[in-house]
Amino acid sequence: MTNATGPARWVVDGNYSVVQPIIWARADTVVWFDLPFLTVLGRTIRRTVRRTITREELWNGNREPFSNFWSLNPEKSIIMWTATRHGTYRRRYTAAAQDSKWSALRFVRLRSQAETDGFLAGVAAAAPSVCRWRRE
Repeated sequence: MTNATGPARWVVDGNYSVVQPIIWARADTVVWFDLPFLTVLGRTIRRTVRRTITREELWNGNREPFSNFWSLNPEKSIIMWTATRHGTYRRRYTAAAQDSKWSALRFVRLRSQAETDGFLAGVAAAAPSVCRWRRE
């Protein structure tokens, strides 16, 4: 992880609790996309349907399994993972933002698509040559 976070500027994406202390110890900002539950669930379902129908490759040959639609096990269905973990992540990040251990970090909590769009526009304006992303 130190190679990835060694340069002056870097971004790590994800909720990787195992390496979070290492990453956050080297970070100055945590951007928390805390969109409403129904927004997140709706996007997860739409993305999963699209990827399943088109058989889009995710990484290393992996594809969305059809079981995402009928499994109630969050370990086997990204839809159920989203449905059961949204509140967990909200509590985890709320607690972290209030924890004195992370007082040196700036937490940017984005609670709507409008806030997200404004934040990303600001980032793109500040560093247009390095900003590339897509919204799904």
